[in-house]
Amino acid sequence: ETIRMVNSGCEYVRITAPSINEAENLKNIKAELRKRSYNIPLIADIHFTPNAAEVAARIVEKVRVNPGNYADKKNFNKIEYTDDEYDAEISRITKRFTPLINVCKEYGTAMRIGTNHGSLSDRIMSRYGDTPLGMVESALEFVRICEANNYYNLVLSMKASNPLVMVQAYRLLVHMMMEEGMKYPLHLGVTEAGDGEDARIKSAVGIGTLLEDGIGDTVRVSLTEPPENEAPVAIELVQKYIDSEENQKVIPETKSVKNPFEYSKRSTYNVQNIGSSNVPIVISDLSNINLSLNDLRSVGYKYDEAIDKWILSDSPADYIYLGDRIPKLELPQNVYTIYNFQTWSTLEEKKSAYPFFRINDFIDTKIKSEVLNFVGLSVEDIEKITLQEIRNDKTIVLVLTTEKALGMSEQRRAFNELMALDIHLPVIIKRNYTNINQDKFILYSATDVGGLFLDGFGDGIWISKKSEDRSIDVELLNRTAFGILQATRTRITKTEYIACPSCGRTLFDLVEVTNKIRSRTEHLKGVKIGIMGCIVNGPGEMADADFGYVGSGIGKITLYRGKDVIEKNVDEKYAVDKLIQIIKDNGSWVEKE
Repeated sequence: ETIRMVNSGCEYVRITAPSINEAENLKNIKAELRKRSYNIPLIADIHFTPNAAEVAARIVEKVRVNPGNYADKKNFNKIEYTDDEYDAEISRITKRFTPLINVCKEYGTAMRIGTNHGSLSDRIMSRYGDTPLGMVESALEFVRICEANNYYNLVLSMKASNPLVMVQAYRLLVHMMMEEGMKYPLHLGVTEAGDGEDARIKSAVGIGTLLEDGIGDTVRVSLTEPPENEAPVAIELVQKYIDSEENQKVIPETKSVKNPFEYSKRSTYNVQNIGSSNVPIVISDLSNINLSLNDLRSVGYKYDEAIDKWILSDSPADYIYLGDRIPKLELPQNVYTIYNFQTWSTLEEKKSAYPFFRINDFIDTKIKSEVLNFVGLSVEDIEKITLQEIRNDKTIVLVLTTEKALGMSEQRRAFNELMALDIHLPVIIKRNYTNINQDKFILYSATDVGGLFLDGFGDGIWISKKSEDRSIDVELLNRTAFGILQATRTRITKTEYIACPSCGRTLFDLVEVTNKIRSRTEHLKGVKIGIMGCIVNGPGEMADADFGYVGSGIGKITLYRGKDVIEKNVDEKYAVDKLIQIIKDNGSWVEKE
């Protein structure tokens, strides 16, 4: 596995060491790798076992410890700590942790202090709750112990399966490190991201948002797939920011009117079904094709000739942009269309059709919709054109555009300008991609648009493409848009799987089991299911899952509802059936249509 990972582009390899035996065996792995001319640095992953960490630190280049369970416990107990009790716990941890620091100093071994959202200790939970601040304090407690021992060879991480929590925690960590004069490198990752496109989108939303902020020094993409699939995704994400001339052209964001450490949605008017408390809309761009029934099927509208009805998928586009093309076929009654304003003005029937303007055209013309007008503008337009005359027009939905490849910062600056001007018009985030392949499209759009939704910006998403890659079709554009909203948890349209990657602690075939569970539950819209290979990653990493399937022994599974154990040591042959029954008993089951 290590060799396959290195050959796929991996520059570090982390290997789990759950006990002293596995830690000692790292010597054999390292020797064989060196014998085969693979000089990749190795990292030992430690949970619960300080003695294994002290062995591993004598062998490998880096040791990763989780402060939530290295010398602490996590039993989901509701425990209150007095200040004296809390200090006594810190003293106990210091005594248990210091031997590892001394070994690392002696052998020149680096250490990653890696906090995970789902495995905060009872002590941290009692004081800070299950919060980004708790994650940061959990790590900084260990950093302070290291510094008290004059050990600074550290890397920090703040991983979570929820990209919003992950981004807030890293930002807060940077802020608090600056306050304490710390400058440690950061390792980025969305943990338990799952598999397939959803996992790539979720990872890009979290990791890409931080890379846009200039945060991050190493990256790991966590996939429930063969491990060699991970590095190519990470490389694509990072490559966007390497040697880019545009990096030198990004205008700094000198002001922010939002708290970057907490989520709050920008306040907007309600315009038809856009803005205010509505979920973000999706606009599908069909302006470059002669509209057919297959194209409508691709954006969620299937015509069933036998019953003469349109059937909607779980993710139908809310609006379809047609530009200057007037379709010859009859559209579904519940689909809204958008036309360029000149073409819109010629339509005889405008009931479900709305115009799109550039800002200057909208200001100059008198032919407008009395219900809804889409008005395109850029950050330069906001800075150059006075918006006072339209600020209270509750028929306007702004469409925020950018021509820059690295345009997320520019669009965020535009949102800050709108908030500073106290303008509450809803805003659609629009991005157009040219000369890009499918893999990059998925990752880059998730980064560019997802990061803005994590900041509470955006009332809709409009992604279009001009690419020779035919694999980037209308269906992919629509699917990716809904995937981004799912990953940012701003609009839920499908089941979410919080599944860990395979490692030495895994007690069953994660890929096989994940696919089996998915095949039976993927119609459960909005349900979150955790699929964890071992008890280390079980109750912790799937902390916000509704239901959990966790390996607890060879051929044995423990099943959860939320954080509560429902049934222990279930035979693996019956575990999926029992999981389905728990979902049914909870009232969360619906039959497939």
